[in-house]
Amino acid sequence: MIHVVATGPQALIEDLGRPGHLAIGVAPSGAIDAPSLRLANRVVGNPEDAAGLEVVLGGLVLQADSPIVVMVAGAPAPVTIDRRAVPFGEPVTVAPGSRLALGRPPAALRSYVAIRGGIDVPAVLGSRSTDTSSGLGPTPLQAGDQLPVGPAPDQPVTHADHLPVPGGPVQVVAHLGPRDDLLTNEAKDQLAQSVWRVSSHTDRIGVRLEGPPLDLTHTGELPSSPIIAGAIQVPPSGQPIIFLNDHPTTGGYPIVACIRTEDLAHLGQARPGDVVRISLRDNPI
Repeated sequence: MIHVVATGPQALIEDLGRPGHLAIGVAPSGAIDAPSLRLANRVVGNPEDAAGLEVVLGGLVLQADSPIVVMVAGAPAPVTIDRRAVPFGEPVTVAPGSRLALGRPPAALRSYVAIRGGIDVPAVLGSRSTDTSSGLGPTPLQAGDQLPVGPAPDQPVTHADHLPVPGGPVQVVAHLGPRDDLLTNEAKDQLAQSVWRVSSHTDRIGVRLEGPPLDLTHTGELPSSPIIAGAIQVPPSGQPIIFLNDHPTTGGYPIVACIRTEDLAHLGQARPGDVVRISLRDNPI
């Protein structure tokens, strides 16, 4: 068992999500930076889809009852055991009674903590992920929580051959549609040429961008249409929202483009104030 001593701004249990349930109003959820969780799980010998912890801007402190092997990836948070620095991105063993702590990363937003054996909480619709929008899955971690750990896997602990470290300006590729016809030509140019900045009103539901308002040829609500992760919606403010894993499943404002799946992890690591540039493509995804 692992004891949660402190959580920082936000700490969630996440695996690779629960895809396939949009028809019943359930978003996929799961780790925003899935490649980092996959990597951390591989290093500690877990299946890639094992449940780990998604930690926003550090502050997490864990204490173990028995020896655990841990790997931290994603945002490069300083890692300590009993206040002694240990390497980020390397598997480390936490002895019984010792405390693992994550400091504030100098760049990027979300760090991922994989624990050998995985976090063994009950699955909901096939996933152990926290959905902050619907409330499905485990509740956000709080000090005093206890986390069960699953049995050790058969695979050995390894080391990462390559450790991506996110942070800095983000470049995404977006494919126009389905309602790009509601953007004026000037607005399409603005979307592609503007320097957008991530708003402080950003969470797992979506990344809100700040920049020159986009003009639409239709300003009222439309009939509700499906939403997927990566969809770029333009509300009446003209400030785009790019939806992430805990997105609503339908919406009444125009979806004018959608970013590539492989860009979601980079976008999800952007902090408020970070620069986002959007490269538009006409061809379908």
